Amino acid sequence: MRILLVSSMYPGLDDPDYGTFVRGLAEALEREGHEVVPAVVDRRSGSVAKQGALLLRALRGLRPRPDVVYAHYLVPAGAVAALVATVARVPLVVTAHGRDVRNVGAVRGVRALTRLATRRAARVIAVSDYLRQDLVARLPELDGKVEVVSAGVDLERFAPGDGAEARARLGWEGEPPYFVCLGTLDERKNVVRLADAFARLGRGSLAFVGDGPARRALEGRPGVTLAGRVAHDAVPDWIAACDVLCQPSLVEPFGIALLEAMAGERSVVATAVGGPPEFVRPEAGVLVDPASVEAIADGLRAAAKLPSPNPAAREAAARHDVREEARRIAEILAAAAR
Repeated sequence: MRILLVSSMYPGLDDPDYGTFVRGLAEALEREGHEVVPAVVDRRSGSVAKQGALLLRALRGLRPRPDVVYAHYLVPAGAVAALVATVARVPLVVTAHGRDVRNVGAVRGVRALTRLATRRAARVIAVSDYLRQDLVARLPELDGKVEVVSAGVDLERFAPGDGAEARARLGWEGEPPYFVCLGTLDERKNVVRLADAFARLGRGSLAFVGDGPARRALEGRPGVTLAGRVAHDAVPDWIAACDVLCQPSLVEPFGIALLEAMAGERSVVATAVGGPPEFVRPEAGVLVDPASVEAIADGLRAAAKLPSPNPAAREAAARHDVREEARRIAEILAAAAR
């Protein structure tokens, strides 16, 4: 198939970590023999005008005519893709990732644009069953139209690595157990409660890999390292460097960082709210109440007692191999294109 990929997030020169999971799926589809033509936004910065540029890129991608338009994020990419698919008279499939669903009914105009995208779409994909249920609750007319396929994880890229060697490469010094939190330092990622919970352990090392508005609240804490934002190529090293990957977010529609860590044979501490309960098994990690510092601290202690490396975590992650998820998506796209 010739697939026109329309996405609001995609890695670029200035932001190589931006929407890497979308590129991973695109590359997996190409390995399956499909032609993927990207029409994407590849930088975080910029005004609303970049969405106009997205529309122009998508229109240029219609030559030659694609078999199907495949969009990531309901709004704005899904709405843009709906217009382009209508112009080309080709089918549309759109994937919802999380914030795009939360914005329905919360941000003015998003519900109407989401309906524009989903009514035009032959099928809608959600990255977790939690997200599917949330989307259908907000737009009941989608009941029966939404399938669940995760973004998947590259098992070759996130292969097991030696912890001591990774810490040496990164220059991360400290004492075990080693904990890492990957992601934006903001309220939803719950990083302040995580740091408070870590302080209750009285031992170990915690590294925050990412940046955001909560950074100042994390500075100067004993045992805490602030690595800042890193290139996506450095993420496997940070995963290998830890014993436990922590993501006790207030809500996590899926949790790709958790899956990447599990693929690297690392145990996880994950939020019990959202998608993680669908793939974090007891032998792979611990689910916690994100609103409770005490529960997060207990989760850190319990996860630190799991094996490191943890082959059971990789076994669980293998169920979401990006190659298999890409094949499932290709089947959905092919069915829409018939």
